[in-house]
Amino acid sequence: MADTVEEAQGSWDQDLAEALDSGGSDSEMERGIVQLQEHSVEHRAKMWKIALNVSGKGDSLSPWDGVLDLPEQTLIHNRSQQLIDQLGVSEEERGEMVSDVESVITFYCKSRNITFTPELSLPHLLKPLLGLKLPRSDLYNCFYAIMNKYIPRECVPKGRPFHLYRLLLQYHEPELCSFLDTKKITPDSYAINWLGSLFSSHCRPEVTQALWDSYLQQADPFLIFFLMLIILVNAKETILAEEADSKEDIIKMLEMSPSLLEAEDIEDLFSLAQHYQSKTPLSLRKMNQNLFGSSLVALKEEDTDLSQALCLPVSVPEILQANQLQQDGVRFFVVDCRPAEQYNAGHLSTAFHLDSDLMLQNPSEFALSVKSLLEAQKQSLESGSIASGEHLCFMGSGREEEDMYMNMVLAHFLQKNKEYVSIAKGGFMALQKHLVDMNVEGLDSSYMNWIVSTSGSHSSLSSVDGEFLSSPGDSKGVKSLVNKMTFALKSKSVNVKEKMISFIENTSAPVDRHVSSSDRVGKPYRGVKPVFSIGDEEEYDTDEIDSSSMSDDDRKEIVNIQTWINKPDVKHHIPCNEVKETGHMFPSHLLITATHMYCLREIASRKGFAYIQSRQALSSVVKITSKKKHPELITFKFGTNNSAGVEISAVERYLIPNAGDATKVIKQQIMKVLDALESS
Repeated sequence: MADTVEEAQGSWDQDLAEALDSGGSDSEMERGIVQLQEHSVEHRAKMWKIALNVSGKGDSLSPWDGVLDLPEQTLIHNRSQQLIDQLGVSEEERGEMVSDVESVITFYCKSRNITFTPELSLPHLLKPLLGLKLPRSDLYNCFYAIMNKYIPRECVPKGRPFHLYRLLLQYHEPELCSFLDTKKITPDSYAINWLGSLFSSHCRPEVTQALWDSYLQQADPFLIFFLMLIILVNAKETILAEEADSKEDIIKMLEMSPSLLEAEDIEDLFSLAQHYQSKTPLSLRKMNQNLFGSSLVALKEEDTDLSQALCLPVSVPEILQANQLQQDGVRFFVVDCRPAEQYNAGHLSTAFHLDSDLMLQNPSEFALSVKSLLEAQKQSLESGSIASGEHLCFMGSGREEEDMYMNMVLAHFLQKNKEYVSIAKGGFMALQKHLVDMNVEGLDSSYMNWIVSTSGSHSSLSSVDGEFLSSPGDSKGVKSLVNKMTFALKSKSVNVKEKMISFIENTSAPVDRHVSSSDRVGKPYRGVKPVFSIGDEEEYDTDEIDSSSMSDDDRKEIVNIQTWINKPDVKHHIPCNEVKETGHMFPSHLLITATHMYCLREIASRKGFAYIQSRQALSSVVKITSKKKHPELITFKFGTNNSAGVEISAVERYLIPNAGDATKVIKQQIMKVLDALESS
């Protein structure tokens, strides 16, 4: 189609040039120009019908009885007359054109069950089409096609398109957006007719026609948002200079801005719009595709409420793909705002860490971290790192209650008028799920390229180029983490999004075993149910016990890890990750003594130190279970034996590399304790 347009346009331009160069009398030249203008109208009508895909389409008005009887018919008739009066047509043409406009609007409102109101831009949208001198059937077909393809759904006050436009303005021009927000000037107050009429409400007819020539040829409905953006960017200095003016005066000035456009400005307008479009995340259009198209397709309930969005949301797939595939355009510098312990347990390999908790807990350290972040971003851009990006994308956990501080950090950057600020939609949870889906579908088997875990403290700067402090020996632990994520996210659990460890549940029946030095399988200990058993995990209520409970010590004592490992009574040291029901993982160490099992959780901010997270008597272990498909995840159940059976007091889960060897030594030590109890 584009080739046809260019060929026809080229022919018309050539004819016009020949007419101007041919000489002859002024009257002959005038007649030639008039003929070429008429040819231009025919050519434009043909091209627009092709672009709107209505060439050769039948008469959509034929089923209609032509009755003009809507409750608001008088309003429609008056608006139709006002429109034709603006065109300055002859009296002979006037009556027929008013009838055409009124019929098109009436039939459209009837067929779409729309109530016509003074705020609707339908008459404005018909104005450029009337200049093509189309028969009524073509006029309606073109009008309907434009409404369906190019006018967004909810183009009403406080509608979704205007929230989206504000986020776009904030992304590129945060200072201007902040100024308008301060004045409480919302986009729908000045741009509702821009969007509803594709600028025909305020531009002169020849400007609108030139604009639509390019717009329809581009065939991109989202381009209107960027054209609107350029209108404001172009008027930025004037707008900011209106500080002392009233809200109403500023709105009036904004609303009339498109009227300043000249036909020769259109080429530059589109060039700038396409430039800004290339600097905008594709998620803007991909997450809002249902704004356009058939009105029978409703907006989904789960769609992001853009009126509540702090900044532009970006999808996880785009974040991952942008820095891998694009040399130009949008590249993201990802800022992970989760607490250090979550970041260390697993994070995007190219993410910079900015602990959002510091903003309130330690403002001076937060200020230094922000300074380091911006410096790291600058250095990564200069070095051409895979982690580099001009666009800041903030990533939280994906849980609303946990991301409160991250939202404060986002607000901090926006208040500083930092451009290109976005948020990863769904946070780290969405990242995990996406990578699992890729892995399961075989699209990306190199899982470790994306997710890494670190232990102990971590230098934020080292994450810029994906250079982490974990040693080569940690790769198995990272792989175990990946396996855990894969299974957890594909679990059938109702709470899979909130409980990443729901794969504790298993439909296979457990094999209870009594364990003693002679391994008496199935024989009850002293006439009661077995005190300790091993086997595959069984189904149970994951809420039956708080897995973070501590049986002997409610205080989290801080200790030197190496000092405790070297204690003479410590028989075995097992590096691991403690796993919470939420899916959070914490680098930890299990220490086994003759009588107890200790869990030391590493302190991210103090390398070499840990909390005593748990201290359990080996005699209280009633069951050790694992999943067949994921043997690295070990669950310990602690409890006491009574006449009614075993009462569970605590459940702890650990991701243990070489879990078989680790559980073997633990079981051996438990059997020694049980034998000692039996002989006592």
